[in-house]
Amino acid sequence: MRYFLFALVVACGGSKTASEEPKADHGQGLVAFETVRSVLQHPRCQNCHPAGDAPLQGDDSHVHQQNVQRGPEGRGMVGMECTTCHGAANPSAKYGEHIPPGNADGWHMPKPEEKLVFVGKSSTELCEQMKDPKRNGGKDLAALRTHLDSPLVVWGWNPGFGRAPVPVSRDVFVAEWETWARAGTPCP
Repeated sequence: MRYFLFALVVACGGSKTASEEPKADHGQGLVAFETVRSVLQHPRCQNCHPAGDAPLQGDDSHVHQQNVQRGPEGRGMVGMECTTCHGAANPSAKYGEHIPPGNADGWHMPKPEEKLVFVGKSSTELCEQMKDPKRNGGKDLAALRTHLDSPLVVWGWNPGFGRAPVPVSRDVFVAEWETWARAGTPCP
C-alpha cells in the first residue's frame, strides 16, 4: 500500500507549497527588485501613482487633461469621478487611441493619505515605501501581491490601441516580485 501511495504522488508530480519554495539570497532579491522597480515606474503604473493630486496620462506621463484631481477617496472629485470617463463598459481599445480605458475594478488612484508615489523615487525610496504599511495603504506583502492581480494593474500589460504596454512580461514581473519577497524584500 505504501508503495502504491508513493507511486501515486510521484506520478501526479506532487507540488510544493509556498512555504516550501526555496529562499532567494539577498543579491537575487536586489536584482529582482530592479525589475519590479522598472515596472512600477513605467507610465502604466506611475500615471496613477504621481507625487501630486492630479493623475498623469499617456506614455509621456503628462498631467491629466480636464483638471482631473485625486479626490478624497482617490476616485476623483464630485462630478468628475474617474469612472465618469473610465467606466467598466467603455468601448474596447480597438475603437481608437483616444478612447478612455475602462476597468472592472473601477478606475482610481490611491487615497490622498496613502499616495504610494512611484514618480521621481529612487530605487531605495520606492522599495522602502512599498514595504511600509504606513505609506502603502496599510498593506502587508501578501495584500500588495494580491493587488498585483487586480484588473486595474493587469490592464498595464494590455492597455489598448496607441498605449505602450509594460515592457517586462507579466509572468517575469510576478516571478521577480516573488523572488524579491523570498529574499526578504531587500532594498538597494
